[in-house]
Amino acid sequence: MNKYTKEFMHRGLMFGGFGPIVLGIVFYVLSCTVSDFTLTGGAVLTGVVSTYLLAFIQAGASVFNQIEHWSLPKALLCHFGTLYLAYSLCYIANSWIPFEPLVLVMFTAIFTAGYFLVWGIVYLCIRAASRKLNEKL
Repeated sequence: MNKYTKEFMHRGLMFGGFGPIVLGIVFYVLSCTVSDFTLTGGAVLTGVVSTYLLAFIQAGASVFNQIEHWSLPKALLCHFGTLYLAYSLCYIANSWIPFEPLVLVMFTAIFTAGYFLVWGIVYLCIRAASRKLNEKL
């Protein structure tokens, strides 16, 4: 097992548990705000397992950005593809979005815009911090 696979697994195991915690908070808020909110045992099991896997994969996928011999576009494409697949499968498995072509196109557009907006902000923040450090040197 190479060091990046080990790091993927390590990060996933460290942060995977946050998925079900967030799911529990969402279910609690829904139970407080929706008068006829009910869940089946199967829906809870699917939600817990899928959100654990989602958080595990999301945390682990951050290792793609640290593989030195990969170019930035390759790392971003692998990170984006992994997250897109994990989120779309989780949302479909939990029936949070229906498995319909138009809905999937809309989800893809929103996910892509959100992903690159976040990465653009991260890039600009890192560039600004680098400039400040370089000026101090």
